[in-house]
Amino acid sequence: IGQILTLLGVRVQCLRSEELASLVEDTGITYPSNQIGVTDPIIETRKLQFNSFEQEEGIVSESLKDQIKGFMKAWGELLVELGKGCRDIVQQNIVNEESSVAQRRLRFLNEYLPENKDPVHVWTVILFVFFLALAVTNVNTRRGSSLPVVKKVYIHPPSDTRKQLPDGRRMAYHELGVSADKARYSLIAPHSFLSSRLAGIPGIKISLLEDFGVHLITYDRPGFGESDPHPNRDLNSSALDMLFFANAVDTNDKFWVLGFSVGSMHAWAALRYIPDRIAGAALFAPLINPYESSLTKEERSSTWEKWNLRRKLMFFLARRFPKLLSYFYCQSFLSGQHGQIDSWFSLSLGSRDKALIQKPVFEEFWHRDAEESVRQWNTKPFVEEAALQVTKWGFSLADLQVQKKCHGKVILPWLKSPYTRGDCKLMGFSGPIHIWQVNPPSMTQFVGRILLGAILHKLPDEGHFSYFYFCHECHREILSILFGKPQCPLNKTRQTVLTLIARNVEEIMLYQNTAQKVASSYGSAVSGSQ
Repeated sequence: IGQILTLLGVRVQCLRSEELASLVEDTGITYPSNQIGVTDPIIETRKLQFNSFEQEEGIVSESLKDQIKGFMKAWGELLVELGKGCRDIVQQNIVNEESSVAQRRLRFLNEYLPENKDPVHVWTVILFVFFLALAVTNVNTRRGSSLPVVKKVYIHPPSDTRKQLPDGRRMAYHELGVSADKARYSLIAPHSFLSSRLAGIPGIKISLLEDFGVHLITYDRPGFGESDPHPNRDLNSSALDMLFFANAVDTNDKFWVLGFSVGSMHAWAALRYIPDRIAGAALFAPLINPYESSLTKEERSSTWEKWNLRRKLMFFLARRFPKLLSYFYCQSFLSGQHGQIDSWFSLSLGSRDKALIQKPVFEEFWHRDAEESVRQWNTKPFVEEAALQVTKWGFSLADLQVQKKCHGKVILPWLKSPYTRGDCKLMGFSGPIHIWQVNPPSMTQFVGRILLGAILHKLPDEGHFSYFYFCHECHREILSILFGKPQCPLNKTRQTVLTLIARNVEEIMLYQNTAQKVASSYGSAVSGSQ
């Protein structure tokens, strides 16, 4: 580069000297040939005459077109000189007799060239044709390939109904299956991270729910979809929201809770804080706190190694610097564009998951569900959700195990005797917990080790989505495991009438028996007085 700049400087100086010499008339200087000891040249000077602008008014100024033309010509001359300088440097350093690259390593290539052609010129032509063909091929490939169209996020008008909670917040929900008054089983499903009430069990048929008499209810968690945000959200408030919502939709009996992926975190909270209202739990690829202290070293390493670098970074930020997540969320799913579906996933997908996400029905459902999730365009609920995953939950999964706890009535806990009576009660969740273990199974294995009563269903060939999304046979198998054989919906109206009639009959019989007892006692009292 230094040599190129030196040559450019020399040539520019030569050009400047030639231009200056052209401005002056012939001075009469004669340059002899290259001889040593030349005599001083005879210089004939002439007086230069400069005419002012006022004296030559007829001279027309140079137009803009001529100026641009002259500027481009000067730049062309500079580029030509630059090319000549580069050529000289190449010839002096590479293409010469002492070049080890051209003479020793690449000499055999010259044997394939014509004998009457200069190798430098021939190789220049060959390289030019090669790069030209490569450029043409690249252009044709780009034109022939179908570039993915980036789909923009569309916010749909409000569609579902909402229920008001005791604190005044409103919660949007969606119902499938039979109505509440005819349901044999009620199933409430909190959605996962980038999801909404539209998820539930993706692709499940209403006829299948009716065959089993299931009332499936999904709702938008605070800040997602059409639900109002919660000012101080945690897992305890999440369980209470589920309880209040169940009462608002007339689910007064016990209900089942279903959790998929991140949504299982809220199912765990329901089992911990409202166990008396939960009939059972169904968890698919459940999430646990990756910083759980009960995890062994092997379980923690096998869990973290399955995740990509992006998810590890998100977990670190959610635990240490949660406010920084807003920037990343605004650049991804809150940017107004959907992007590629597989770019949202933090796991390496298996063959079945890859085949599933290529289906148009999955893409359409995913986009619609994500659009509903980001309806409020607020990063706060997503940041809160990410922080809840990696911070202390307020309980451990071991707390869900059924165990007896006694509280003795003594002043000091260690002053106990065999005769001391205490209030003992069972703690934990005593209902059934079904867990579907898919790849990767590390978290599910930890749950099976902690909760000995949990029922594990191992699915080694299934992926994260393939068993839960748009699989009719899988859905039928799930409902059969949870509820047994299909049964028709209940006719609770008729049952209520029969119950009222039975209660009236019992009251009438009780009234008659009471009257007879009163009469008999009155008769005996009269006879005794007589």
